[in-house]
Amino acid sequence: MTGKAVHRDAGSPTRALRDGEPASRPRSTAFLVTWALVALLAFSAFTALGIWQVQRLGWKQNLIERVNQRVAAPASPAPDPDSWPAINERDDAYRHVHVTGQLLYEKTTAVQTSTDLGQGFWLMTPLQQADGSLVMINRGFVTEAPNEKTARPAGGQPVTVAGLLRLSQTGGGVLRDNDPANGRWYSRDIAAIAAAKALPVARVAPYFIDAEARREPRAPHSLKQAYRDPVGGLTVISFYNHHLQYALTWFALALMVGAGSFWVGREEWLVRKRHSMPT
Repeated sequence: MTGKAVHRDAGSPTRALRDGEPASRPRSTAFLVTWALVALLAFSAFTALGIWQVQRLGWKQNLIERVNQRVAAPASPAPDPDSWPAINERDDAYRHVHVTGQLLYEKTTAVQTSTDLGQGFWLMTPLQQADGSLVMINRGFVTEAPNEKTARPAGGQPVTVAGLLRLSQTGGGVLRDNDPANGRWYSRDIAAIAAAKALPVARVAPYFIDAEARREPRAPHSLKQAYRDPVGGLTVISFYNHHLQYALTWFALALMVGAGSFWVGREEWLVRKRHSMPT
C-alpha cells in the first residue's frame, strides 16, 4: 500500500525530528554574546536602581524622624539675618521657632489656598523686629480676604509669634502663576510678596512662619458664615515616601531578567546537547 508522504515545515519551531536532525538548531555565538551583554546590563541597572531606592528610603525615614523631633521640640528663636544665607530645606524646614516684633497689618497679603476648613486664603503679614529685619508670618486661614488697611491700625504693640519655619514657595500654584500686579497669589513666594508690598527685600527673611493655633477654631454655623479670624496651626506635614514600592519593583524586574536569562541558557544547553547526540 502506497501512503502519502507527510510534509513538515522545516521552519516550524516545533517540527519533529527528520533525518536525525534536532528540532531546533543552536543559536549563533554572536546572538548569545549579545543577549548575555544586554541581560547583564539590564540586571545590573535594575539592581542598582533598587539599591538606590533602598538608600532613598533610609534617607526619607531619617528626614521624617528629624522633622518630627523639630516639631515636638520647644520653640527656639528664629534664625537671625546672619544665619539667613545658610538656611536650607534639609536642616531648617519645620523648625519650631518664635519671633518678636510688630505686625505690619497694612502690608498683609492674601494667598489663595485650600485646607480642611475649605477654600480661602492664608494671611501673610510681615513682622518687623527690633533690628529692622522682617519675617513674614502666616497668621492663618480665613474664608474671605479682609481689608487689613481699614481693619487694623498701622501701629501696635510688639507681639511674640510661635510656629513652624517654612521655606519660601516660589512660582505659584498648580497651572497658575502668581500675579502681583493684580494681587493674585497662589504660593507663598516671600521675595515676590515683599517686592509687591514695597518692603526692603534684602531685609526680609527667606522663610516664613506658620503661626501655631491659639485656640480650637469654631466651625461656621452655616455655609455662608466665614472664618473671619485667622485660624493657625493648619500646617500639613507630609512626605512623599514610596521608595519601598519602587525598590521592590526594580528588584522584581532584575529577578525577571535573571530568570529569563537562566531559561534561555537552559534551553540553549538542551538544544546543544540534543544536537551533539549521535543519530
